[in-house]
Amino acid sequence: MSRPQPLSGFPELLPRQRIVEQQVVDHLSRVFELHGFGNLQTRAVEPMDQLLRKGETSKEVYVLRRLQADANDTGDAELGLHFDLTVPFARYVLENAGKLNFPFRRYQIQPVWRGERPQGGRYREFWQADVDIVDQGELPAHYEVEVALVIADALRGLPIPKVRMHVNNRKLSQGFYRGIGIADTDEALRIIDKLDKIGPDAVAKLLIDGVDATPEQAEACLRLASISAADTSFADEVRALGVEDPLLEEGLTELAAVVDAVAKEAPGFIVADMKIARGLDYYTGTVYEVFIEGREHLGSICSGGRYDRLASDGKNTYPGVGLSIGVSRLLVPLLQAGSLDATREVPTCVLVALADEDGRPEANALAQRLRRRGIPTQVSPSAAKFGKQIKFADKRGIPFVLFTNEEGTQIKDIRSGDQVTVDADTWEPPVQDLYPRITAE
Repeated sequence: MSRPQPLSGFPELLPRQRIVEQQVVDHLSRVFELHGFGNLQTRAVEPMDQLLRKGETSKEVYVLRRLQADANDTGDAELGLHFDLTVPFARYVLENAGKLNFPFRRYQIQPVWRGERPQGGRYREFWQADVDIVDQGELPAHYEVEVALVIADALRGLPIPKVRMHVNNRKLSQGFYRGIGIADTDEALRIIDKLDKIGPDAVAKLLIDGVDATPEQAEACLRLASISAADTSFADEVRALGVEDPLLEEGLTELAAVVDAVAKEAPGFIVADMKIARGLDYYTGTVYEVFIEGREHLGSICSGGRYDRLASDGKNTYPGVGLSIGVSRLLVPLLQAGSLDATREVPTCVLVALADEDGRPEANALAQRLRRRGIPTQVSPSAAKFGKQIKFADKRGIPFVLFTNEEGTQIKDIRSGDQVTVDADTWEPPVQDLYPRITAE
């Protein structure tokens, strides 16, 4: 068998990188739960008609099909792997509405699959961590502030470079486009969403070709997109463009409220940015994107927004607001660059040395005494020379080696060389050594 080659877009982590990922996921779970979000897990597949409700995603959906399926076997024909966690969540709410208490708060951390071209920060299989709040009938605006602050707590508690949340409101953008005479405001939003990828000249051409904008209208759209501010002064800049529309004014008011509230609670975290569009059909109000400062080329590491009509059965509507952290998009580039690491590649805190194979039962019993007290412990794989067992531990970053000699039970810190006699039923490692820790450059 030839040596296998990695599949582009399907990142696999080394053991110590996986420790970082696990600890990040654990941290996110703790923060979400501190804010009162309960955990959900939904199935990996969804009906195609559900998956395609989000807009501009048909090229990205992986279709489910059995290898040996014949032409008459249509059982899986209308199923696809989910490409995000919001659409499955909306379906889950509709299916279980009678069993849920509203407003309903959930977080979800799962892999998703997206058939896009792999590149830096973009993968075909990746982990996402979502938080959403949905209500029945109406969703109070204060939740748009709350989810932003949850993400501020979650990301600021990680050893990663500084991040910043960019926010806009689709009512603001659509009202502006409508006010200058552009009819297809949804398509205009999708085009503006490409601004960072293709630049203003290409966007202007797309507006002219795609929504029949005049050069002057295209220029007005670009002027709007250029406005940003870390406070509510953006509203005056938008009004100074001289466009009037009730929907524009509604969006300005809503966005100003979000920016003002978040800036007070999390100074320096939020900025109003009129080029944020989130060109996906179901967003109806505030939209969010979070970037690593200085690494904006990686794209947003967290995004989301308000959706008023995604979850609806025709009789009842469940509006919501949520944000999704791209766990893989955030971590994989930092891990590959060596910006994040773990202090060791195994959970083991203590290696029990083995003088000879006859002593393995006693060594196993000694290890079990430590494990009962929550100390991750393993027994040496072989009764090699003591120096070789020390080397085994050092190579994996295991800080302590435990062994028995004529002086009793000894613990050796292989980093400092310190060695002391201990009682295996009372000895505790330093807190910082009990489990691997994330380190950052």
